[in-house]
Amino acid sequence: MKLLIAGGGGYVGSVLIPRLLDRGYKVDVVDLFWFGNHLPPQAGILTKDIFQLSVADLEPYEQVMFLAGLSNDPMAEYSPSKNFVFNAAAPAYLAYVAKRAKARRFIYASSCSVYGYTENELFDETRAASSSYPYGISKLQGEQAALQLADDNFSVISLRKGTISGYSPRMRFDLIINSMFRSAMKNRTIVVNNPSIWRPVLSIEDAATAYTRAVEVNSAVSGVFNIASGNYTVGEVGDLVQSAIQDRLSLRVNLCIKHIQDFRNYKVSIEKAKNVLSFHPRDDVKSIVGNLIDNMERYEGWDNPAYSNIECFRALEGGIEIHRMAGAAER
Repeated sequence: MKLLIAGGGGYVGSVLIPRLLDRGYKVDVVDLFWFGNHLPPQAGILTKDIFQLSVADLEPYEQVMFLAGLSNDPMAEYSPSKNFVFNAAAPAYLAYVAKRAKARRFIYASSCSVYGYTENELFDETRAASSSYPYGISKLQGEQAALQLADDNFSVISLRKGTISGYSPRMRFDLIINSMFRSAMKNRTIVVNNPSIWRPVLSIEDAATAYTRAVEVNSAVSGVFNIASGNYTVGEVGDLVQSAIQDRLSLRVNLCIKHIQDFRNYKVSIEKAKNVLSFHPRDDVKSIVGNLIDNMERYEGWDNPAYSNIECFRALEGGIEIHRMAGAAER
């Protein structure tokens, strides 16, 4: 089977694509490679903007996956206009062209951020999405645009993912567990801005498994699926990151607990993904920290701006080459 993955050069794609290649799939990636290219040489490369893709471009592919867009709230709030173009219009256009090209499946990278604020209830996919922030709104718009194209000949699967963390060759330290780990290793302190709010956490390895299951599930399956390794309060995440580092590295790490108001609070059920996709997560917070520890020799410094999506985005907006910026940070 031949797959086209838009945005496959990013944090998730750099872990997912080697796994898909190992399973015998032919994978091409369309990406502008804002963050560099960390993919294996077996992956085909299309250096194009998504809006330049035509029906003819997509005709060779049985499935098309959208991993592109602006990836979190800080980036969306930095440029709301680009957020809505990249997260809503781009997947809508790509799904439309994929269907016209007679691809049989479109897989969309959505987010649990679409749920906004919930009163400590476990949300499944039937519950109303009600985000009032640019990122959550745009992810829901992209999802809805793709899903309305689903029919008997065109499957559409949307994965509403929890906050991903763990090691990737295209590394990031602007994600909840990765950020706490960086702070603990650099400053010996973990800052928890609000210990009471809930977050669904997802290891990057479990994320790659979820996408693989979406590729391989029966062709009749369409719909929305919550994907997470587990639900935790942010305070518990801080405790678990602290204890994992102390257990593995024998380092004393302090916690700094604050009580900053946050209107993003949600936890999700993944029973549908278990029952339909056969998605069964293997990781938890401690195993994610273990994954980060095991790969520490592969990082290029705790302060490398290339490991922050918002810093990369600002540099691109200012015309600064990311690789040059990263090299300067190392000096």
